[in-house]
Amino acid sequence: MNIDLIVNGKPVSVEVEPLDRLLDILRDKFDLTGTKEGCGEGECGACTVFMNNKLVNSCLVPAMHLQNANVVTIDGLRDFDFFKLISKAYEENGAVQCGFCTPGFVMSTIDLLRKKSEKSIGDEEIKDAFAGNICRCTGYEKIIKAVRQLFTMNIKVPERFYE
Repeated sequence: MNIDLIVNGKPVSVEVEPLDRLLDILRDKFDLTGTKEGCGEGECGACTVFMNNKLVNSCLVPAMHLQNANVVTIDGLRDFDFFKLISKAYEENGAVQCGFCTPGFVMSTIDLLRKKSEKSIGDEEIKDAFAGNICRCTGYEKIIKAVRQLFTMNIKVPERFYE
């Protein structure tokens, strides 16, 4: 089947099987390898992307649900100023070790920054935002510290990334 969708602001068309996963389409058809496969079951969050402006685990989205979808991956956000600030905060706080889970955590951080406008945030709110992300290396404290730092910086994240 042929599907038309928007990936990182660009209209694309691709030939796929109905049950091909969005994760595989992004990595294999479009070479967008920033999105990782961890568990393949929607539990770890390494494959998190925005689809129609909402966070989804791309390993759980079959191609048959992608017609006219708007998908934004971590690869498509690297040139935005807010992304550079997030990357810097993660680096400064030692929130990245092996880096495998980082794309999912960063996408969840972006979503949290979009939804909450106050300059402070509690650890429980951060933990709730990361409920779908698993990290085996950092113990989460450094990631939480990076997010706390981001909230003091008054970062503006657009509601929609590409129009």
